[in-house]
Amino acid sequence: MSVWSRARLALFGPPKDVKDPHAFHKVSLVALLAWVGLGADGLSSSAYGPDEAYRALGENTGLAVFLAVAAAATVFIISYGYSRIIEQFPAGGGGFVVASKLLGPKVGVVSGSALVVDYVLTIAISIASGADAIFSFLPHAWQPYKLAFAFAGLGTLTVLNLRGVKESVTTIAPIFGVFLLTHVVLLGVTIFGHIDEVGAVSARVRENVDAGATSLGVGGLLIVALRAYSLGGGTYTGIEAVSNGMAVMREPRVQTAKRTMLLMATSLAITAGGILLCYVLVRATPEPGKTLNAVLAQRVAGEWQIAGVPIGHAFVIVTLLSEGGLLFVAAQAGFMDGPRVMANMATDSWLPHRYAALSERLTMRNGVQLMAGAAALALIYTGGDVSKLVVMYSINVFLTFSLSNIAMTVFWIRKRKEDPTWIRHLPAHVLASLLCVGILLVTVVEKFGHGGWLTVIITTTVVAFCFLVKRHYARVGTAIRSMEVHLPDPHTAPGANERYSLPPSEPADGEPDPALPVAAIFVGGYGALGRHALTNLIRTFPGHFKGVVFVSIAIVDSDTFKGAKEVEALERKTQESLDAYVRFGRWLGLPSTSAMAVGTEIAVEAEELARGLVALYPKALFVAGQIVFAEDTAWNRLLHNETAFIIQRKLQHEGIPMIVHPVMLDLDRGAAVGAIARTTSVGQELPRVTSAGPVGP
Repeated sequence: MSVWSRARLALFGPPKDVKDPHAFHKVSLVALLAWVGLGADGLSSSAYGPDEAYRALGENTGLAVFLAVAAAATVFIISYGYSRIIEQFPAGGGGFVVASKLLGPKVGVVSGSALVVDYVLTIAISIASGADAIFSFLPHAWQPYKLAFAFAGLGTLTVLNLRGVKESVTTIAPIFGVFLLTHVVLLGVTIFGHIDEVGAVSARVRENVDAGATSLGVGGLLIVALRAYSLGGGTYTGIEAVSNGMAVMREPRVQTAKRTMLLMATSLAITAGGILLCYVLVRATPEPGKTLNAVLAQRVAGEWQIAGVPIGHAFVIVTLLSEGGLLFVAAQAGFMDGPRVMANMATDSWLPHRYAALSERLTMRNGVQLMAGAAALALIYTGGDVSKLVVMYSINVFLTFSLSNIAMTVFWIRKRKEDPTWIRHLPAHVLASLLCVGILLVTVVEKFGHGGWLTVIITTTVVAFCFLVKRHYARVGTAIRSMEVHLPDPHTAPGANERYSLPPSEPADGEPDPALPVAAIFVGGYGALGRHALTNLIRTFPGHFKGVVFVSIAIVDSDTFKGAKEVEALERKTQESLDAYVRFGRWLGLPSTSAMAVGTEIAVEAEELARGLVALYPKALFVAGQIVFAEDTAWNRLLHNETAFIIQRKLQHEGIPMIVHPVMLDLDRGAAVGAIARTTSVGQELPRVTSAGPVGP
């Protein structure tokens, strides 16, 4: 093993066996761990959401008491809506799937794009806020190192998530526990310590509100309250994470997810509402270089002593460290759900298909890496400024919140004749829609010049990119389907054989003779590309091959890795395709058989399978098809991998002969131009196949 391989093994861990029937159970999460991994995103927003809302009140801090009640109520309203989404869409996908199914794919892609950007910013803002919390008690001279500290945290979380979801969650669970403990103590001491001052506090709040109404008028005061409520929208971010992360929930998924949602909603409502109330009780005021939570902790616990021993400062440090740690943990939701949303979109061909792939550690490696890179760019652009990030973040959060609740409103209206419970669920979604749309509009208008414009541009760009990807894949699909009418098939007229200039033959039976030359063809689902590869071989090497082995790799991606049943269904579907190819090969007069492997990495599984087949068929020549385009552009390379060439390099390294059979697609004509290949083993150009039939070289 090379030095790099050993280092990679130590850093990311050994491969996981996707064929293990307990594989999904080993990587899925019970409600408590899901609360840590996904709920931390919501709970951590209490570190910056109430802070933003309180600062927006200016001198009208008495309104914070009403904001505390409104914040807690809003958390439960939005959470209730997402609990219904969990029930109706148990496969997960959150806002993307809900909007796609109920409002149409074009609306769905807007919601999905907003979610992807949202989760990038979840990572960025969580890490930036965590750095702020930790540096709140460090010397002011250390501030220049805050951004470097944030990048170190980003790198650590990236590595943890490349190792696996469950591993990353269990690693950071202790931080979550310390945060809960310290904040229960902080809120409890603050609130219950002021119980005997209820009258005085109420009078102070009333005086503050009366003064605001006198100077601004009742209408002006309401505008201030609504503005603060909207700008504190960061408080509710993360609530959607559970519905997006259904795929990692332990069975029974719906019950596990609903328990997770209840834990998250309750903890967030108590913490966020309690913090706003505590600001009022201690008369918190902003201080340079400190978060309001740091000010609160210092005023409440800074002077604590036990038996003359000062412990207050230590408690403040532990509280802020746990808050900073939880904010880093909250970035976990972005790493868990962001790649999953991308995988759902890739499965529907809105994003490059590679983002649906799983690594050997059963993680969505490509998505994790992209989320980390994009979050790094966001940190660089904003310099880790939370006030800028929270604006960019909130806009996308409430865009997908709004679309999801509007979609569920439409759903229950449509179901009113079938489901008698519709009247109980509809009002919550209508109210949630109004709240979310209101917060979205206020945030965009108020903060458009402070970073909101950039969010709108980025999200619009992502949506446009998705439509371009979808258009490209649709054109490729049309071109491949155009080949079908020119390819022979057991169920088509005999004339198709003659059109393809195939030699006359009688149907064969049985498996290939191991002592004779055999073609081992890598195929996917039964269709034009695999049949095209075999018929071209017959024409190019007439009479040479005495049998064929159809080889397929059943790739387990994010769409199929949801449990043992899904993997078994994938194996059955792959075997059915292989059986169809075997019938096709025998119909053409070649003894045929098949071989299959299951895994997450095509090239790795193909290499293993090829070794075994060469031992059985020493004269086998491996063949793989590869889609190529008239122009080799970065766009085409992004949307299509070069798996065939990767397999070829691996097999050649093992001394196993293989040729690549390119299928050139002319997207402008919407048809497959044909197959062109130059290889040292063949030494000639293969004929082209066009919509008019075969064309000689």
